Formats: sequence, structure tokens, C-alpha cells
Amino acid sequence: MTNAHKSDLILVGVTLLAAISWIFSKESILLMPPLLFMALRFLIAGGFLAAFAFRSLGRLSGDQVKRGLGVGLVFGVAMSFWVMGLFHGTSMGEGAFIVSLGVVIVPILARLLFKEAQPASTWFAIPVAVAGLALLSLRNGFQPEPAQIFFAMAASIFALYFTLNTRAANQRTAINRQGDAIEKQRIPALPLTAIALLTVGLVTLVESLITEPWQPTFSDPPPLLVWWILASAIVGTAGRFLAQTYAQSLSAHSHGAVILVIEPVWVSLFAAGWFDEIMTPVQLAGCGLIFAALIVNRWGVLSSALRASLRKRRS
Repeated sequence: MTNAHKSDLILVGVTLLAAISWIFSKESILLMPPLLFMALRFLIAGGFLAAFAFRSLGRLSGDQVKRGLGVGLVFGVAMSFWVMGLFHGTSMGEGAFIVSLGVVIVPILARLLFKEAQPASTWFAIPVAVAGLALLSLRNGFQPEPAQIFFAMAASIFALYFTLNTRAANQRTAINRQGDAIEKQRIPALPLTAIALLTVGLVTLVESLITEPWQPTFSDPPPLLVWWILASAIVGTAGRFLAQTYAQSLSAHSHGAVILVIEPVWVSLFAAGWFDEIMTPVQLAGCGLIFAALIVNRWGVLSSALRASLRKRRS
């Protein structure tokens, strides 16, 4: 099995872990402040991975640590918007489809920031995605709800995080200000994930200290809360993002993001089964357009994979 195929299979598993994490997170923020939950979740997850990455963390260069912190900082801002969308939102399925727009934005950022060539399908996908977002806000006369704005902001910043994470996890050559080529050493998946998660925890901890009350949570915590936090930290965060970073390290291109289109589908199914969520026809239409945009955006990759699969069957 090639590294590209391994990356695809791992990312499929990542989408399942991500969808399960939505359930853990929603249950947790029903019982405690959202940013405080994120701080605890990511500090526990980052500390858990750092314990295993202790030696490899000590071998990182200053430049590698700096890039890892940069990835974590962007990730922290994205997760802050995400959890506020989850806190204010009434439909996890709808939110998951909005956040999945990050897949459409990834190649746009790769083109604008890093001059990576992108197929024409990327630009065809944008108006389809915008139409989907418009349908999701029809209930308020094209006035988006706060949760939708938070999720849309999270999607944009997640796209930047995914691009930076892929670049940090792979060996590459960069050009400095003097025009000289510099070899950027890859950051191994385990220490990179540990640094990023700990940084997210610190970012959200500062935000929580400034904006949220802590006393109600710690004075009389509900018994189930500890288990939701631990499940979210170990399974939905440490396991999920370590697997995602490792998968990205197996492929130097941003094409791996196509697999993540499956995540909102899982989230919608789990939300329907766990929280009895039901979408209106307009919501379903909007989510359908967003999903169509994801498929259009990655049609080149999907069609190539389908052709390769057919060739193998015929042979």
C-alpha cells in the first residue's frame, strides 16, 4: 500500500473520530462554559501526547518549535470560533456542513498564500458553496444566525490551519528574503500535534479567564462531565489530531482534504441518532449544495481515484 493510500484510509478514520467528538463536545458545553471546556480538553490532550513525545520534543530546532507554535495559534483561534458556534447553534448537522467549507477554502489559500496551482473545479465550487450558505440563512430573511457566523469564521481559519499543518509536517524548500533556498525540516507528527494542542489549550484558557465564570463548574461539577471531557480530550482530540497530522505527513499536497468531506455526513447521522435532530427541507437543501461544492472542488482527485479503481478491477 502506498503512502497516499495509507493517508486516505487514516483520514477516513479521522472523520469518524471528528464526528464522535462533536457529540462529546456538545454534551460537555451543556454542563460548563465552552471556552473553559476547550482549554481543559486541549491541555489534557496536549499533555497526554507530550508525555509520549518528550524526547522528540527536545530534539526539535528553534525553527521547528516556532512553526509548531504558529500552527497551534491559528488552530486555537479556529477552535474558539468553532466551540462558540456549537454553543449557540441549534443544529450540529448544519454547523458541520458550514465548517466543512474549509475544504473548499484550503486550495484557495494554498493558491493565494503559497502560489500552489489549483484546478478550475476549485473556482466553480465557490458559488455553489455560497448558494448553500444563503439557503441556510433563509429562515431569518438572509440574516445569518450567530452560530452560522461563528462556524463560517471557523471554516476559514481551519483552512489556514490545514494548509500550515500540512506544510509543517512535510519536508520542503523555502526561499528567504535574500532569495536563497532554505530546507525546512519536517516536524514529526507526534511532537507537532502535541505542540499544536497545548497551544490551543493555552489560547482558549486565556480567553476563558477573561470572559467566563469558573466557580459554578468547579464548585459542583456534574459526575458525567469528567467523563465527557476525558473522552473528548483522549479520543476526540489526541487520537483524532495525531492521526490527522500523521496522515498529512504521508502526503505533501493539500489533496488529502477531500476525504474530510465525509465528516459532516457522519455528524448529521450521529446528531440525528443522539440528539434527535431533524433538518428542515431548506436546511437540507443548503447542506446539499455545500456537499455538492465539496465534490465539485475535489472532482479531479475523485475522478482520478475512480478511474484507478476501475482499472484495478478490470485487470
